[in-house]
Amino acid sequence: MRVLMISDVYFPRVNGVSTSIQTFAREFVGLGHEVTLLAPDYGAAQPEPFEVIRLPSRYFLFDPEDRIIRWGRIRRHHARLEAAGFDLVHIHTPFIAHYAGQALARRLGVPVLSSYHTFFEQYLDKYVPLVPGAWMRYVARRFSAAQCGDVDALAVPSRAMLEILTHYGVETTAEVVPTGIDLGKFHQGDGAAFRKRFAVPEHRPLLVHVGRLAFEKNCDFLLHMLVHVREAVPDVLLAIAGEGPARRQLERLARRLGLADHVRFLGYLDRDGSLENCYAAGDAFVFSSRTETQGLVLLESLALGTPVVATAEMGTREVLREGEGCLIAQDDAQDFAAKTIRLLTDPTLRTRLRAKARPYAERWSSRAMAERMLALYARVCGDAEGAGATAASRLHAVENRTRQATEPVLPSAVERSRPALDAADR
Repeated sequence: MRVLMISDVYFPRVNGVSTSIQTFAREFVGLGHEVTLLAPDYGAAQPEPFEVIRLPSRYFLFDPEDRIIRWGRIRRHHARLEAAGFDLVHIHTPFIAHYAGQALARRLGVPVLSSYHTFFEQYLDKYVPLVPGAWMRYVARRFSAAQCGDVDALAVPSRAMLEILTHYGVETTAEVVPTGIDLGKFHQGDGAAFRKRFAVPEHRPLLVHVGRLAFEKNCDFLLHMLVHVREAVPDVLLAIAGEGPARRQLERLARRLGLADHVRFLGYLDRDGSLENCYAAGDAFVFSSRTETQGLVLLESLALGTPVVATAEMGTREVLREGEGCLIAQDDAQDFAAKTIRLLTDPTLRTRLRAKARPYAERWSSRAMAERMLALYARVCGDAEGAGATAASRLHAVENRTRQATEPVLPSAVERSRPALDAADR
């Protein structure tokens, strides 16, 4: 199968969408399929085992970290894309990529599928502060419903997200296909190397958090929770790996709460072993986002044997199972802190959860999830072929009736028009 993906974001821009695209595309190639990705040009990029066509981009109005591709620049690639023989277009982001992906699917005569990665209802109002939040949430719901309604199928990362889209009134064929974990990559980390690099004493209790520092991620909750943990574990340290528009606000909050010596903001860590070492160094991984459509970082932590303390909201409800490498906390700073303290002060509990973490994460392998996505692709392509065959049958019936009524005047005209009608049906 040949798959054309399109996205307004990809590495070196670090976020869950980039990770999902890379994970699926690499697995598809490993299974013998071909992938081409259209993505923004950031000026620097790492080589991939699949084709990446970098497009000129511009900054996104509300988030300076993000860019959106310049739609018009795709035209210079039309001949190349038309000659490639793609079976399907897979859209990964809204905005320009969504509409450009639809246009490409029509041009290529193939079905189009979209992944719904981001819970926009809990996102847009954080970045447009001058507009009432209720208005922006309404706009986000209508925007999402409209875009989900004009593709052939949807891939959503969790049942929770699917239920929300159904509540929006989306009737498009949809399946739950989470992003999997590359178990070959997340199988070992050097926690001692991380502690040495960032001057963290060997026995200092260490909590780690990995994720984008965005306003909707609820990272301020972790700082308020840490105040309670420090009362029982005075030398606790929270290491936060990630960047984002909320970082400065979080740094100010840490100082205001008296946590300046108990929080380290590390910025982005490369997936060259640095990130894996960060996970492995932690006595626990802490996570409190209320808007995750899946929560891939939780699985990464578990795959490296680091136990998790987290709330179970949205997609994380499906990732986490109490006792299977994790403790599930209420969305309450004191309850979350109590479970974190319990994990930090009970070596037997930590050992038991570490032993269960990796086997649990193995259920979410990237190969298994890729095969599930490919099965969805096959069904979408099969449905498109079936629709095409039905349309062709209708055309033949019309031609036969026309021949019977008008022989010998019209047959040649009908035959000449047939390729154009077939193309229109496709």
